[in-house]
Amino acid sequence: MRVRHHPPIHLVVCGGSALIALRLVTRTTQDVDVLATLENGQLHCARPLPEWLLAAAEAVRSELSLPIHWLNDGPADENLFRLGLPVGVAERLVVRDFGAALQVSFISRYDQIHFKLYAAADQGGRHFTDLRKLNPTPEELLAAARWTFTQDVSDAFHQGVIEVLQALGHGDLHERL
Repeated sequence: MRVRHHPPIHLVVCGGSALIALRLVTRTTQDVDVLATLENGQLHCARPLPEWLLAAAEAVRSELSLPIHWLNDGPADENLFRLGLPVGVAERLVVRDFGAALQVSFISRYDQIHFKLYAAADQGGRHFTDLRKLNPTPEELLAAARWTFTQDVSDAFHQGVIEVLQALGHGDLHERL
């Protein structure tokens, strides 16, 4: 499938594929988590991804036997944009060019800590493992925890964040939240 007849696109990627691309962790992943698109220095919700891009992704999926929805726009949640991304996320992006039609920016280690703390409190599992591998400082965890509390104000979620902090050996941080 030719994508040359379409405007260039700049995707912002988070999650496992970003961790791997930036060599922050060594592991495998099944998908590419698209958080946003970047246009004129501004982040925009990536939903919906352009039809031409989805068609190209399907062609790649078929040729390489990738999972369905390997190009995952799940992280591109309207609520995330409404509630707010971590302050300064756009300035910390790490940009890679993939030809004339595609640029991909990966969120930074600092912002990964924010997203991984949120996901670890919500889902646990590999998100917690990734967070531990990022070896966040107490100040990074504190900033991340404060941001996660803007995303989910429920008592159950707050308790989940505190439990993750405790499991990381930073249970004392909850007193500073």
